[in-house]
Amino acid sequence: MRLAVLVHLVHLAAANTAARQAESEYLADLAPTQLARLAALRAEHASTLTPEQAAFFDRAENAVAAVDAAEGRLLSELCPWVLPILTCMKLVKRTDDDGDVVECGTPERSQPLLLASRGRDDEDEDEEDEREKKERQKDCTCYHVPIMCDCVFALKDCKRKWHLALNTLLFAVPLVHLLLAPHTKVEESFNLQAAHDILIYGTPVGEGSGAQLAATYDHFTFPGAVPRTFVGAVLLAGVSQPLIAAVGFGAAQLVVRAALGGFNAACLLVFRRSVDAAFGQATGRWWLALTVSQFHLMFYLSRTLPNMFSFGLTTLASALLLPKASPALAYGRQKQALLLLVVSAAVFRSETAILLGCTSLQLLLRGRASLVRLIPLLAGLSLGALLLTVPIDSYFWQRIPLWPELAGFYYNAVLGSSSAWGTSPWHYYFTSALPRLLLNPLALPLAAFALTRPATRGPAADLVLPHLLFVAVYSAQPHKEARFIFYVVPALTAAAALGASYVFARRTKTRLLGLVALALLPLTILVSLAGGGAMLLLSSLNYPGGDAVAQLFRLTAGMPPPAPAAVAVHADVLTCMTGMTLFGQNPHGLPLAVADVSSAVLQLPEGVAPPLVLFDKTEDETAMAAADFWTRFDYVLAEDPSKVTAGHWRTVGVVLGYDGIEVLRPGAVAAGDDDVEKNAQVASLQPPVLGRGLTVRKMRNFVRSLTRGWYVGPRMSPRIHIMQQVKSPLSPSKKTTA
Repeated sequence: MRLAVLVHLVHLAAANTAARQAESEYLADLAPTQLARLAALRAEHASTLTPEQAAFFDRAENAVAAVDAAEGRLLSELCPWVLPILTCMKLVKRTDDDGDVVECGTPERSQPLLLASRGRDDEDEDEEDEREKKERQKDCTCYHVPIMCDCVFALKDCKRKWHLALNTLLFAVPLVHLLLAPHTKVEESFNLQAAHDILIYGTPVGEGSGAQLAATYDHFTFPGAVPRTFVGAVLLAGVSQPLIAAVGFGAAQLVVRAALGGFNAACLLVFRRSVDAAFGQATGRWWLALTVSQFHLMFYLSRTLPNMFSFGLTTLASALLLPKASPALAYGRQKQALLLLVVSAAVFRSETAILLGCTSLQLLLRGRASLVRLIPLLAGLSLGALLLTVPIDSYFWQRIPLWPELAGFYYNAVLGSSSAWGTSPWHYYFTSALPRLLLNPLALPLAAFALTRPATRGPAADLVLPHLLFVAVYSAQPHKEARFIFYVVPALTAAAALGASYVFARRTKTRLLGLVALALLPLTILVSLAGGGAMLLLSSLNYPGGDAVAQLFRLTAGMPPPAPAAVAVHADVLTCMTGMTLFGQNPHGLPLAVADVSSAVLQLPEGVAPPLVLFDKTEDETAMAAADFWTRFDYVLAEDPSKVTAGHWRTVGVVLGYDGIEVLRPGAVAAGDDDVEKNAQVASLQPPVLGRGLTVRKMRNFVRSLTRGWYVGPRMSPRIHIMQQVKSPLSPSKKTTA
């Protein structure tokens, strides 16, 4: 211990001596040159200088003469806004021993090299790298005294702005996915419906609160296979409420999803900054480029799956476990990471307990933790997580006590009931899911390459091994879905970014590295972005239920007067599973479950014309077989019109859904058009197809007009029929079978 302190003091004394020496060299050599250039520039622009620019020259001259680093850093914020970039760059140019003009080094120029060395073993660095490092530092006298370099090197400010612009992609790309695909599937419905109910009905307390919850909250009617936690829904509703008040309840579903997407994007931003700090900004830029080009991750960031609540927590945990500047800081961040993993496993997704175990094992093997400290820490953190989830979920489910993730683990893992939703071979995650999630074909090879290089082997192993171990262990579960392993994507992408940064930094050494760095890697990122855009457009066509509900509201809004006060609508199972949500059913934010149609509580907002649209989602076949079941509805959203067995109905529109890719030759009829137009009554409507299917049809016709009948694009097939009951005996009535 004493020896370590003594060595530290010796290093500190040497650093102070070097700083004083650098300061004297700066005053003797570079400072006079910079003062002369400042004077020349002031004289050159004397007739056009503004008072602000003149004050800048005064402060810059004083900073140079006094070797005032604090003033120099202050000027660095002012310089780019006062002087043009080229003028600023002139101030830091000097000549070397041969008389050639060179640019003074800056922290930006040296930082990636210094940061990358944190993860290296000095003995493993080759002599050429060491020589390049020394030469670069030798050229940068003013790197040690950051006055004029900080002040006038305007590229630093440009890099900062470019850095900020790149970071905004982590928020902008998921937002584009949200706006183009605003609807949701049934597996996302629990948290979305729960957030709606919390926003509309609040959280009743006191006598009768249980009965009020049961009468108003959707999960008592559609509980699902296992109970899920309300913690995420409560947080989303709380964050979204003021935003919804500002923009209106019609956009509530977008706001709730955007809140979750924003949280996950912020977690990715924290991870990117941790990568910058640990491995250098070059690695961070490669990580960001690889991440935003991953379609599935960007598409799911805002989707209200329990997995995506866990994703943000596990991403933050991975960021906290990256190398830190000091052992004390690393130890503190390590405890925070374990807390996040415990909350993820206990509250949102129990499978992340495997990731917690793999991470703990890595810490033990690396000597960064001991069992004596780890076990009590995890026990305490787990107790705290239970104190969060059990009271909240016991209240909302009215079952005391209730730990939802324990119930889900017992149902899926112990009973094996999840296999009813399908099974996959043991290698599915490795051979199918991971390549699709990472998307870029070079991602896995680059991560493997990083594991083989001495300079990146250590950090790459810390990123890859615990996460691949998690995937391997979880592969024992027969039911597999790609969303179950989203948690490993940021870390594996970081390992790939290490490999990409290593290759790019050495692109001039061999032709192969140059080819990969300058051609294959940028090309695959562009191809991944283009492929992700195509997949987004196709995926947005896969929500016919949400599209049908939106089209129904448009149809009923155009009803001629006198419009009824309310219309009753039955939605079948496919409609409910492919985009119909409580937010979509209730665009005006009314408490539909607590009052009659005639009640003042359900009066439409001012400026909104009737009717009020009320939905029924009965699934019971016996109830639907009753003679009077269908006749009480004004509209039906049905996949199969033949199941509507009573009353007289006409189809007022058909909503199409994505059904693969089609290639049409000149003269060929598109599949969806053929099916719909066989029915004369449907074909007579203007237009017979509604919603996104109509948009695709128009786009297809436009493309074929340009290509002489050729077309390659999405095939659309009928999914939901919007049927209206014909109640007047004088109106032509016909039971349609479109």
